Amino acid sequence: MSQTQIFWPMIALTFLIYCVYLLLFLRRRRAVTSGQAKIQEFVIPINEPEISVTTIRNLNNLYEVPMLFYVVCLSLYAVNGVSYLAVVIAWLFVGARLAHTLIHVTTNRLRYRQPIFTLGFILNGILWIILAMHLLLPPV
Repeated sequence: MSQTQIFWPMIALTFLIYCVYLLLFLRRRRAVTSGQAKIQEFVIPINEPEISVTTIRNLNNLYEVPMLFYVVCLSLYAVNGVSYLAVVIAWLFVGARLAHTLIHVTTNRLRYRQPIFTLGFILNGILWIILAMHLLLPPV
């Protein structure tokens, strides 16, 4: 397996972040055009308009655990530790982040969002365990 396969889930997650930025732009623009906010309020957005508050929170969330994901993926690549299992788990993590984002920016039902977040958190942890195992038990 090519070690570079670990980069595709990273690219997909980055694409998701760009999509959320676009959604945030569109929702903030709608807040301004509908009169819910003034453009000047976004210089230092202390009070995010209701229409975009979940989007900005989701965007912030995409810079928390996913940063650990990027680090572990790059680390696996650096130590030649990318395996089929690691790539599958990386894709599952991205899927969990996508599902979390879709729930967060639409219905925002915590009942569904929290278990998906937890799944992604666990999947990311498994990637770190894979990295640790690779370092402890290098291939023969």
